[in-house]
Amino acid sequence: MFDAQALLNQFLGANSNDKIQKGKDYLAKNSGSLASGAAAGGLAGYLLGSKKGKKIAKKAATYGGMALVAGLAYKAYTGYQQNKQMGSASPVEPEAIPEPPMHSGFRIEDQSESDNFCATLVSAMIAAAKADGHIDSAEHQAIFAKIEELGLDNDQKVFLFDQLNRPLDIDSLVAATATKEQAVEVYVASIMAIEIDSPAEKAYLSMLAARLDLEEELVDHIHSTLSETVV
Repeated sequence: MFDAQALLNQFLGANSNDKIQKGKDYLAKNSGSLASGAAAGGLAGYLLGSKKGKKIAKKAATYGGMALVAGLAYKAYTGYQQNKQMGSASPVEPEAIPEPPMHSGFRIEDQSESDNFCATLVSAMIAAAKADGHIDSAEHQAIFAKIEELGLDNDQKVFLFDQLNRPLDIDSLVAATATKEQAVEVYVASIMAIEIDSPAEKAYLSMLAARLDLEEELVDHIHSTLSETVV
């Protein structure tokens, strides 16, 4: 298994090195306005092409990709549970991203399991980014060019190319989530990858939430938590 955690960091823009900068320069020269997202950090920033990508990259650089997704998911889920117990919504504390405690369900201690789930999170982000069908052949070529410049190993490249080329497959994402906590993380990662500004994206997220068996109130709390905290 390749280093999926490092790949998740690269995808979110948590790493910064000369090869990444070369990729940004290449896109700036060859992709026109599409290059704005590359400067935002990572492939996620490139796909978003907005200040959202910059904010995510900054957070990912601070916490690390996996810790960022897990922390946001933990914050949203525990807040939702507290609201259920209290019977009313409590305000979301902006900016703070907690570290999930041991045995909370949001931390995977086994390295192999962690790598597998990091790969699932990357898959979820790419699937969400493709949900509105806006990635045309020219954008595919630009994305592939960026991937080539990121300094990834062959296994990581093959994985990304496969995910970008394959049809949307919610079934595989659902099958890869073993717990409710992981389902929340997959949904959080999906939100992080898109602006949610098209009917197709909203429909995709609605279908994903239903397939992951996430309650409507929980989904609403996830969106509000991420909106107040990072995106």
